[in-house]
Amino acid sequence: MKLVIIIGPQAVGKMTVGQELAKITDLKLFHNHMTIDLIGNFFDYGSSEGKRLVKLFRHELFDAISKSDLDGLIFTFVWAFDMKEDWDYIESISTMFQSRGGSVFYVELEAGVQERLKRNKSENRLIHKPSKRNVDWSETDLLDSMTTYRLNSIEGELSGDNYVRIDNAALSATETAVIIKHRFDL
Repeated sequence: MKLVIIIGPQAVGKMTVGQELAKITDLKLFHNHMTIDLIGNFFDYGSSEGKRLVKLFRHELFDAISKSDLDGLIFTFVWAFDMKEDWDYIESISTMFQSRGGSVFYVELEAGVQERLKRNKSENRLIHKPSKRNVDWSETDLLDSMTTYRLNSIEGELSGDNYVRIDNAALSATETAVIIKHRFDL
């Protein structure tokens, strides 16, 4: 069992890279908006009930997958490195898979804000993330989050054989996925 956690700020390409990685491996993609947008049909994600349900759905899915005979999972997540609860969340997911004999790999993507603003409007993103279809709101959220949270790690904050940081601003999603596949022998 392999868990690949793709992290980075909004619109850096986590889901799109995850889609390409799923195509060239036997891993299944679970991008974070699969639960956010499901629950968003009923409760605002920012509400306490919305957050509770997203966390519950994700936990149950991680639990089931980590016990299954699947080859593994790709999960995407916007990690606020300045929030202890995000560190704890990543640790809990990782521990769940590792405690059952799984390997966990961390992929951090980075790209400049102009590239991310361009990607924020991409057809693939808008098809798969209904909550991002209000592009004006999504763009404002992307820009505001840059002043509110630290969404990329500081050099040396994450390290090890199971971690890679990729500046994918000038790379296609396919090129980035190939780098990840080879880096972790997926």
